[in-house]
Amino acid sequence: MRTTFDALWPGLSARLLTVAREGREPRRPVLVGVDGRSGSGKTDLAAGLAEAVRELGLGCAVVHLDDLYPGWSGLAASLTPLCADVVAPLTRGQDGAYLSWDWDASRPGPRRRVPARRVVVLEGVGVLAAPCAADLDLRVWLEAPASVRQARALDRDGDVFAPHWQEWSDQEDALFAAGNPPADVVADTVTSTVRWATLGP
Repeated sequence: MRTTFDALWPGLSARLLTVAREGREPRRPVLVGVDGRSGSGKTDLAAGLAEAVRELGLGCAVVHLDDLYPGWSGLAASLTPLCADVVAPLTRGQDGAYLSWDWDASRPGPRRRVPARRVVVLEGVGVLAAPCAADLDLRVWLEAPASVRQARALDRDGDVFAPHWQEWSDQEDALFAAGNPPADVVADTVTSTVRWATLGP
């Protein structure tokens, strides 16, 4: 059965290699943003991308916005640090860093470094809605029906996420009130169909 990754990879890999070979700032990574509402499949796709990029012989780092959200009400609050502390230095060819969130203790955790590898994948709700989204080289939006997304999220995180599902969903609604953010490609992670905007496989 064809997966969403299988459907996306031909076009993504061609674009990644093209951008990686372009004349760029020294050490400036190719930045890939993967966005979509909770349960749409972002983490799985990011893991597949990282593995495939490494198989191409390119270094790859992955940043999960789950590590930046300052608690269950912190979706929007994570976007400024994402841009200032991670994306901005990476676009200059420098390592990024961010203050993580300790979900178990409900307080800030350690500061984590983001190495300026050849490719950096940024995944999480809000990546493409961040003020710095235009600095990304490739923008992927994932979709799935709300019932499927909720079932996936609760199956993954169980009782931890269940009490916060509505609060988180409301924050997503507010963030995407004007519609889904611009993306180079949109993928349905149930049917594994893709719609290309500025790119093609």
